Amino acid sequence: MSTSTPHTAALAEPDPQPCPSRSAARTAAAALCAVLGTGLLTAAALTGWAERHAASSPPTPEAAYRTAGSLWRAAPADSLFPPVLTGADAGPGGADRTWTRVALAPDSDCGPALAPDWRAALAPTGCTRVLRATYADATRSSLIAVGMVFTPADATAMAGLRGRLGAPPAFGFPDARRAAWTASVLPDAPVVVYAVSAFADGRTVEAPVPAEEAMRKNATGAVAQAGLGHEAKAVADRMEGTVRSLASPKAAKAAKAAHAATSAKAATAAAPGSGFRPGSGFGPDSGSAGSTR
Repeated sequence: MSTSTPHTAALAEPDPQPCPSRSAARTAAAALCAVLGTGLLTAAALTGWAERHAASSPPTPEAAYRTAGSLWRAAPADSLFPPVLTGADAGPGGADRTWTRVALAPDSDCGPALAPDWRAALAPTGCTRVLRATYADATRSSLIAVGMVFTPADATAMAGLRGRLGAPPAFGFPDARRAAWTASVLPDAPVVVYAVSAFADGRTVEAPVPAEEAMRKNATGAVAQAGLGHEAKAVADRMEGTVRSLASPKAAKAAKAAHAATSAKAATAAAPGSGFRPGSGFGPDSGSAGSTR
């Protein structure tokens, strides 16, 4: 019997898989970081652009309305009632005017600051706070008491006040000295702005007259001839402009620039000797659509 040594089959070892080198791993990580970094930088750039765009855009009317309603506690007194007011063409015949603040009242609850008829008129809207000040003209011949009444009401409720407000109370002199007055319900703020003028020499007046009546071309009487209607209206106009500017400064600035451009174009187009006089220079905020009569 013969024997033979069996041949054992040698198992082939599998080929080792190539392992990524450290340099390749670092390259991939760097690429991933670059992608992530680019995304983060892009997001930051977009966020910054959005923030700058929002900052450069005027607030919405709704936001400006809410801001205006909080000015009584958020704005400095000198911003709401500047120490000096100027009015180009604000007096009778287009005379320039300057007023200096001579008294500033602490902010007040509505009850002590307003007369019964005003409190009754404001019952549907509510009343948050009243701010008041008194100005004197440059000649010290007239006094103008001005006030801002803040409410928590919306624009619809505020519109219901128009035509319901009589002669306002005055801070700085008694009611018997009230000569001319105006009161405006702002359409774009929960605020009533009023002004009432008086002779500085202490004389009394039988009854205060609406400023617009005293400003009529052929108006007679001491109040009209002294320009007290113009004084009350001009100071009230500036208070309205102040509220709008503080609530929406960018919108007010843009509107004022547009108004100035329009006035300049109209002045250029006016024929010499035609009697045309450019706008008063009050700016677009000088209107008083809500003035009561």
